[in-house]
Amino acid sequence: MTKTIMLQGTGSDVGKTVLVAGLCRVASNRGLKVAPFKPQNMSNNAAVSDDGGEIGRAQWLQSMAARIPSSVHMNPVLLKPQSETGSQIIVQGKVAGQARGRDYQALKPKLMGAVMESFETIRTGLDLVVVEGAGSPAEINLRAGDIANMGFATRASVPVVLVGDIDRGGVIASLVGTHTILSDEDRRMISGYIINKFRGDVSLFDAGIAAVGKFTGWPCFGVVPWLKSAGRLPAEDSVVLEKLARGSGRALKVAVPVLSRIANFDDLDPLAAEPEVDLIFVRAGERIPADAALVVVPGSKATIADLADFRAQGWDRDLHAHVRRGGRVIGICGGYQMLGDRVTDPHGIEGNVREIEGLGLLSIETEMAPEKTVRNSSARSAVYDVALEGYEIHLGRTAGPDCARPAVIIDGRPDGAVSADGTVSGTYLHGLFTSDAYRAALLKSFGIEGGGENYRQSVDRALDDVAEELESVLDPRWLDGLMS
Repeated sequence: MTKTIMLQGTGSDVGKTVLVAGLCRVASNRGLKVAPFKPQNMSNNAAVSDDGGEIGRAQWLQSMAARIPSSVHMNPVLLKPQSETGSQIIVQGKVAGQARGRDYQALKPKLMGAVMESFETIRTGLDLVVVEGAGSPAEINLRAGDIANMGFATRASVPVVLVGDIDRGGVIASLVGTHTILSDEDRRMISGYIINKFRGDVSLFDAGIAAVGKFTGWPCFGVVPWLKSAGRLPAEDSVVLEKLARGSGRALKVAVPVLSRIANFDDLDPLAAEPEVDLIFVRAGERIPADAALVVVPGSKATIADLADFRAQGWDRDLHAHVRRGGRVIGICGGYQMLGDRVTDPHGIEGNVREIEGLGLLSIETEMAPEKTVRNSSARSAVYDVALEGYEIHLGRTAGPDCARPAVIIDGRPDGAVSADGTVSGTYLHGLFTSDAYRAALLKSFGIEGGGENYRQSVDRALDDVAEELESVLDPRWLDGLMS
C-alpha cells in the first residue's frame, strides 16, 4: 500500500517545495519508488512534463529529485496569472480556460475529480507520495471547495505535516494560530510540524517547541537549518526575486528587467551560477544599469501588458541607449516577442488591447493565436553551433526579415531572429542557458571563461545535499516510519 504524506505551510514561501524535493531524494536514496504531487499550483514558472503537458516547474524539479519521469498528473491543476483576464487554468497539462479570482473559487469543486484522478494515477505502484500544499490551510476564507490543502487532505485521507518558517518571525504564533482557527476535522489531519530555515543554535528553540506542544499537542518532527544548498535549486515563485542580492562586482554584468508577469525566470539560474557573472534583476522604479554588457528580456505570461509596463518604467529608453552603446540583448519567449516591431492580438487572448508597438530592436512582428505550443525540444544554436535542449511554452506566431537569421534550430526548423549587426537576438526556446557549451561560448564572446560546470549535475548534487541535511535533522523515528 502506497504511503502518502502532505506538507502544508503556515504561509506561502515557507520552503515546502524544497522540503518535498528533499524528502523525495531521501526516499529515492533509500531505494523507494517515490513521486511528488501538488493538487493545485499557482505559478508562471512552468515546465513541459515528460508526457507532454504543462506542470509547475517545482514539480518538475521534485520529479528530478525522485529520479522518475515528470508527468502532468504530478500537478493536475496549474494556475498561470495573467493581466486583465485573471489566470489561465491548466488541467492535467492542457489549457482548460481562464477565470478571475472569484470565478475560480466557484470552479474549484469541479476540479476535484481531476485532482483525485491524477492522485490515483500517480500513486499506483509506488512506495511513497510526498504531497505539497499551496499557500496555507489557515486561509479559512478559501476553505469551501478547497482542492489545494485540507480539502484534498480530508478527501484523500492524507496525514499532514505543517511547515513553519522561523526566519520570517512569528513562527510560534503562526503554528498556534493555525491550530486555533482550523475546524476539528482539519485539525485532526495534522500529525506534527517542522520548523524550517533556522539560523544559529537549535537548542535555543527548545522552549519554543515546548510552547507549541503546550498549545497544540503537536509533536515537532525536526528543526531544519537554513539550507545553503537550496540556493542552487531553481526557485518556484517570483517572490524570491525580491530577496536576491545584487551588485557583486563580478566581471560580466547581465541585467534582467523584472516584468510584472515574469515567467520561467529560472531560465537565468545557470547564468547566476557562473562565478564571473553579476546577474542584476532590475525592479520597477529602477534603471537598467548603464554598465551592463548584456540585457536579457525574460519570458512573460502577458506580453502586451508587460510591454506597456516596460515602457511605463522607462526601460525602453534604457534598452535603446544600451544598444547604442554597443550592448547586447537576448529575448526569451515573451521577451523575444517584445523586441519586435509590433504585437497583435486579434482574438483578445491577453485582454482588450489588440495591438501594441514593440521595442523595435528586431525586424519581426508577432500575432497571438489561440493554439498553444507546449513541447520539449532538442535544438542547436545557430549563433555558436552548439547543442541545446529546452522546451517551448508559448502563444503566438512570429515572422519578419530578421527571422531569416534564426537564433536557434529547434528539431530541424529555424526559430527566433538575430539583428543584422548580431547584437540583438531572440528565441522561443526556454532553457537556453542550461547548455554548458552555449554558456561557455556566450561568455567567451565577452572575453570571459565560463560554462565549465555541468549545470544539471550541480542541481542534482544540491538535491543530494538537501537530502543529506534532512536525514541529519529530522526526527529519525518519524522519518524511518515514513520511509519503511
